[in-house]
Amino acid sequence: MVIVAGHITVDPGQRESYLAGCTSVVEQARRAAGCLDFAITADLLDPARINIFERWESQAAVETFRSSGPSDDQSAAMVSASVAEYDIADVRSLTAPDPA
Repeated sequence: MVIVAGHITVDPGQRESYLAGCTSVVEQARRAAGCLDFAITADLLDPARINIFERWESQAAVETFRSSGPSDDQSAAMVSASVAEYDIADVRSLTAPDPA
């Protein structure tokens, strides 16, 4: 399993439009083979921060989905970024399984 996590910062006045521009990326990722979770969200405390979280079945799934990085408009809006990939060897559930 691979987790991609971190955050980017944008001008606070551009955060909502940046997030709106990410809607199609999130939709595509969640439909992609091997995607277990994908979220790009506004931080609750910092008006400039956008949190990134992705969970994938494998490195191959990440690479198949990610043909390029952010669009030119998104890259231009970023003030800074700190995002990394983590290879996960083991998982322990912290919640009870769904009764479904």
